[in-house]
Amino acid sequence: MRIVVGISGGVDSSVACYLLKQQGHEVIGLFMVNWEEKDGTCTAEEDYEDVKRVCNKIGIPYFSVNYSKQYYDRVFEYFLDEYKKGRTPNPDVLCNREVKFGPFLEQAKKLGADMIATGHYAKKIEKDGKFYLAKADDLNKDQSYFLNQLSQEQLKSVLFPLANIDKPTVREIAHKLGLTNADKKDSTGICFIGERNFKNFLKEYLPAKPGKILDLDGNEVGEHDGLMYYTLGQRRGLNIGGRKGGNGERWFVIKKDLENNILYVSQGEDDLLYSDYLFASEMNWIPQLPSDKEFECFAKFRYRQPDQKVKVTVLDDKKIRVDFAEKQRAITPGQFVVLYDRDGVCLGGGVIDKSFKKDGRQIS
Repeated sequence: MRIVVGISGGVDSSVACYLLKQQGHEVIGLFMVNWEEKDGTCTAEEDYEDVKRVCNKIGIPYFSVNYSKQYYDRVFEYFLDEYKKGRTPNPDVLCNREVKFGPFLEQAKKLGADMIATGHYAKKIEKDGKFYLAKADDLNKDQSYFLNQLSQEQLKSVLFPLANIDKPTVREIAHKLGLTNADKKDSTGICFIGERNFKNFLKEYLPAKPGKILDLDGNEVGEHDGLMYYTLGQRRGLNIGGRKGGNGERWFVIKKDLENNILYVSQGEDDLLYSDYLFASEMNWIPQLPSDKEFECFAKFRYRQPDQKVKVTVLDDKKIRVDFAEKQRAITPGQFVVLYDRDGVCLGGGVIDKSFKKDGRQIS
């Protein structure tokens, strides 16, 4: 088969290319430029140099394609809009759906690809003409959470060569091949922010609006730099730790009042950080809407979180209610809730809108 691999310059996608070539496939590397940066903060140029070295070493052709406009229109504007609403978005999930498995897939087909592949740690299962997404064997690196928005057409077209391989083995393969990126650090965060200060970056695109920080009794304990910079449960960066009259415990963000531009905080593990159920929308079901309107399964509310037992109520094809078996801390609007069965098969995911206590009090 002719397989076009989304190669990033990192060790995972590099080894994915090698493994596919070893299996006898015709492999082409395709490097995606998703963000253009004049000050050199984004590492695209350095990464592309790694791509060239890797592809030459493995012996496969490579191309570069610029998707910065599509990324800006489909991912970055969503990112900014969510922050304007006081939410905390996860652009990596949208990038997979809208760019890495969107325009990239289209470009691969123009290159005559039978399939595309990526260096994601995830697993695809085909059964009765349907395509399922499941956790990789390396649960420590599993990235199925970030792929929860993929469609059947996207899943049908992709291969995950690292599905059954753990990270140490990937680096070992890279070392044996003499790849220059064998020990390259895993990319973290978002390319368009890079190593910069997050607040400084956001100020370039959204006007900061400072306001009061109040405790739950209504006492003013400080001033915030703008509600968009804070997330529920946040401990660091509040700059109110030395305030007199406190109980000595650390301060936490409890809620954000957008209407009045007030940030509410409390000291200690306040019970107000915990909720019992949430509502989510924009559900993407894999492979399809379940026939049962109520069912039990497992869920993640953030990446790397251990699976949590939940009961799901399907409200319509795009909206769900998720009740937790155990209270959950700092459920964050804008993040994704991703559902799994007991075997690690992803049932789909949606955007968290609100969370509540059993008595109906809204937490976030």
